[in-house]
Amino acid sequence: MNKIIITVVGKDTVGIIAKVCTFLAENGINILDISQTIVSGYFNMMMIVDMSKSKVDFMEVSDTLDSLGEEIGVVIKCQREEIFDSMHRI
Repeated sequence: MNKIIITVVGKDTVGIIAKVCTFLAENGINILDISQTIVSGYFNMMMIVDMSKSKVDFMEVSDTLDSLGEEIGVVIKCQREEIFDSMHRI
């Protein structure tokens, strides 16, 4: 499985989840786990997705989500699972 971690942070607005999930679905990227919360008007979401059947490569996903985040006023970051795990190992 080719997992990546996607984080979305910013001021809460209508449609953040819909726009991110639409991009993922259109590119064959499966959401394995998702958690989101809103604290004092700030949106925070973390997703674990499977890119095994993706129509695009990791860099294109990362770049497109970065641009999408700018469009909707949030910061979207992608990391490969193995790098995320390595960075958070004690």
